[in-house]
Amino acid sequence: MSTRPAIAHALESPPLPDGALSRSVFKTMSETDATLERFAWLGDELAVALWRRETVVAETSYDKPGHHTLSCYMDGGHRTERWELPGVYGGPKRLCTLPDWHESSWTVRGHMHFMHLYFLPEHFTRRAVVELDREPRELTLSDRTYFEHERIAQLCATLAGLSWEGPDAQLRANEVAHETLSHLLLAQSVPRHQQRVRGGLAPVVRRRLAEYIEADLGRNITLGMLAELASLSEYHLVRMFKVSFGMPPSAWIAARRIDRARALLKTSDQPLQHIADACGYADLSHFSHRFRAAVGAPPSRYRSLLTA
Repeated sequence: MSTRPAIAHALESPPLPDGALSRSVFKTMSETDATLERFAWLGDELAVALWRRETVVAETSYDKPGHHTLSCYMDGGHRTERWELPGVYGGPKRLCTLPDWHESSWTVRGHMHFMHLYFLPEHFTRRAVVELDREPRELTLSDRTYFEHERIAQLCATLAGLSWEGPDAQLRANEVAHETLSHLLLAQSVPRHQQRVRGGLAPVVRRRLAEYIEADLGRNITLGMLAELASLSEYHLVRMFKVSFGMPPSAWIAARRIDRARALLKTSDQPLQHIADACGYADLSHFSHRFRAAVGAPPSRYRSLLTA
């Protein structure tokens, strides 16, 4: 897995006007009395941190951090409140979502032990096509304070309890983080506040293409096939596809092949060659190379780690 993912720029130094300091949640926390217990890049534009605060009373503000954050309280927080919601306090298993456009101020008191999962907006919404039958550009993460969700809280506790040291441990943590984001997408995604969405593919055409790709991942899917299915020229298909899927056709197909391979490795005992064939890879060597480049471990290692 990459040690310097793109989200590093969002957490450390996103482009801001007039030379402003980074507004990331991570940097904001780093400038308070909070103690960073652990931090790790998990791959796939995901990062995770465990924080602890022992505060008499302090104020903390976030101003459009440029990335999404899921916060889960492990312990404490009973006297911490958001200015916009006076009298509503934190507590163990309580969750907050801070989207990239988020602005808030908080009064922090007493003991807090909490985990942050950091991720990019496009990483969150890319899964909208498959999981919600929505275009990525239509959705964003909601701004929620101290809500409860049993499964998300359980996954956060699992993630916080895992080791994040070394590629094998990060791979396990990466899988838990992905499952967390899937539940978060279902529970806490909201329409973007914008004018009517323009351009892109008609919903029926987008679904037709998505279903065709899913059904034929084992074949060599060409741009011409997709263009014919959408009744568009190849040039216009590429442009419209990127708008509606969030990435070009080649990148979408490659990502879906990796996702299919991950699912088969976790849920079946099929030989690797069969999985390579089912996912459209030319041979086992090509499959292993592509899978390792995307996931950070070869298929055999991935299977042994996640099915042990």
